[in-house]
Amino acid sequence: MERRPIVSSCIAEVAYEPASATLTVRFHADRTYQYFDVPEPVYTKLICADSLGQCFNREVRLASYAYHRLT
Repeated sequence: MERRPIVSSCIAEVAYEPASATLTVRFHADRTYQYFDVPEPVYTKLICADSLGQCFNREVRLASYAYHRLT
């Protein structure tokens, strides 16, 4: 799983595992979540977005993917 540092006011890092379609997001507040069954185009859209926070809210949070808090 490749981790990518992100320039965002709320998200510090994202990673995506294509084999399991798992998106991992670490927020600046040192909270890390894994989101499951996230299609790869959603990850691509996220890392290419002008506003990562807005894209995350629209494409991941509001899409109601199952998730698990890691830290």
